[in-house]
Amino acid sequence: MADKVILVVSFGTSYNNNRDLTIGAIENDINEHFQDYEIRRAFTSQMIINKLKKRDNLEIDNVKDALERAVNDGVKTLIVQPTHMMDGTEYHYKIKDHLEDYKDKFDTLVLGEPLIKYDEDYEDLIDAITAKEYDDDTAICFMGHGTPADSNKIYTTLQDKLSSKNYENYYIGTVEAEPTFDDVLAMIKEGDYKKIVLKPLMVVAGDHAQNDMAGDEEDSWKSMFESNGYEVECVIEGLAQSKDIRSMYIKHLEQLIEKI
Repeated sequence: MADKVILVVSFGTSYNNNRDLTIGAIENDINEHFQDYEIRRAFTSQMIINKLKKRDNLEIDNVKDALERAVNDGVKTLIVQPTHMMDGTEYHYKIKDHLEDYKDKFDTLVLGEPLIKYDEDYEDLIDAITAKEYDDDTAICFMGHGTPADSNKIYTTLQDKLSSKNYENYYIGTVEAEPTFDDVLAMIKEGDYKKIVLKPLMVVAGDHAQNDMAGDEEDSWKSMFESNGYEVECVIEGLAQSKDIRSMYIKHLEQLIEKI
């Protein structure tokens, strides 16, 4: 049994194919780069954990169970690396708070940063999401999740940084916070666009991407943009399907391990 473990903590998804392409791909890349460590998985969504157990008989630990398992296995060094976009409510209440109860159970217990934390993270994210070129009459609209936490400001910060780099046809909105769909629509209407490319600004292309963004219901973003006269193309790919995005987690881990 390994005494050095990297616990990769994700929100989780019940979409099996996209889970393999995103969360699984992150874990595989981490495994390739840090071969001295055993790589383990945990999810923060108990609802998804329960669904996968009932539907697929697939057992995935929540964070507390994963910590208990590591203690019982005699792990000495535990690095917890979230795949979450930001240090929002899931990061604080489902990961960070649990670690406080276990800090005396390991020789080393450290928590990595979410995908977006520092200025260089925004730079790396922008490089990744703007890699593909589009015509001038096309607006590229990203749907983020959104959070009531202060970290929701990452969306407006990202929008500002995109604009400052002259990516004027890139727009950032959220499904559960601000900027809202109406905010994004108002900005897009100021331009002379005929087409909108919709993409999830989420690590995994799960329920929000499949339904709230690209669904056929009249209140999906796709349907609402179409009702405003735009041609809409939906790209249902999680951010972590990009090697450039996955490399951001590797960078975070390298910086973290250097400090141990």
